[in-house]
Amino acid sequence: MIHVVAIITAKPGQRETILAAFRANMPAVHAEKGCIEYGPAIDAEGSPAKFGVDTFVVIEKWETAEALKAHAASPHMAAYAAKTRELIASRVIHVLQPA
Repeated sequence: MIHVVAIITAKPGQRETILAAFRANMPAVHAEKGCIEYGPAIDAEGSPAKFGVDTFVVIEKWETAEALKAHAASPHMAAYAAKTRELIASRVIHVLQPA
């Protein structure tokens, strides 16, 4: 299994716009072969550690590295990237495996 944690920081005030595009793309990602989990998360109310109002975290699980590679090359991900590219301030992607 492959785990992915992607930390996406939007340009100020653009997080909800990016999340709307992300959520619209989720059904296509969930339908991909090898997708176990794929969804966004934001800071929990009252949490002492904060990513902040412009940041969200994408939590993903994939059956194999090949499934993740196919996901990254999919047409719907290219369309999502094109739609959100100018709204993103930074993106850090961590690809992990179980310890």
